Amino acid sequence: MQGHSLIGALVAALALVMSGCSPGSTDAAPVAASSAARLHPVSGLPVIPLTVESRDKLHRFDVELASSAAEQSRGLMFRTEMGANEGMIFPFKPHRMASFWMRNTVIGLDIIFVGPDGRIINIAA
Repeated sequence: MQGHSLIGALVAALALVMSGCSPGSTDAAPVAASSAARLHPVSGLPVIPLTVESRDKLHRFDVELASSAAEQSRGLMFRTEMGANEGMIFPFKPHRMASFWMRNTVIGLDIIFVGPDGRIINIAA
């Protein structure tokens, strides 16, 4: 893994919303991200590199970090495009079951649910 553990650096649990990705099966290794960030030109949110390790493969993404309740509520509403290796991450503290509504979301998404141990527990295409 590269960078800090999302669990240590961000929160106890998170959900990751990705556009057009296939990070592998649900037995993938923990998700990792580094602390380096830039701001996304549309959302204004920090963009962090994220790596998913699955078997012997590394899948690299740039994800927008939606930390606050307001940022998470807006999510990807009204966005008309997103790159194949881009996404948005929704950290939840404390850990809780999450559900998502797709109001005003016009792009196709996959939602990847990550457990408190940093491992992918479900992928909803």
